[in-house]
Amino acid sequence: MVEWIYQVQLALTLGTGLTLVLMGLIGRPPSGFSIGLTALVELMLVIQLAISLGMVIAGQQAKVDTWEYFGYLLVAMMIPVGGAFWALVERSKWSTVVLGAAGLTVAVMLVRMWQIWSGEIVNLS
Repeated sequence: MVEWIYQVQLALTLGTGLTLVLMGLIGRPPSGFSIGLTALVELMLVIQLAISLGMVIAGQQAKVDTWEYFGYLLVAMMIPVGGAFWALVERSKWSTVVLGAAGLTVAVMLVRMWQIWSGEIVNLS
């Protein structure tokens, strides 16, 4: 996992998540814009998958557990797809909130994936 790509992804997912939650709470139903932001989050995850696979093929490994890292990555890739499906089926303001929650969930998963890859785990106790 490349650190600067992780940082860009984290900023994108946090910004997308917060924007979409706010849009939903003010009453905006899902639109091309909200679906497009969610698709951008998914695109960044696909890019992360390609880079991670390349790094593993080249011989690098996650510091904690490579299989766990890819498990998180694959599940994170399912979340925006599920949120977008929900938004297309139920076109209410709450669907936009769900898209935002999907973005925020992916942000949390990115932080955990970084911890698994880099071994940098913060101990808060």
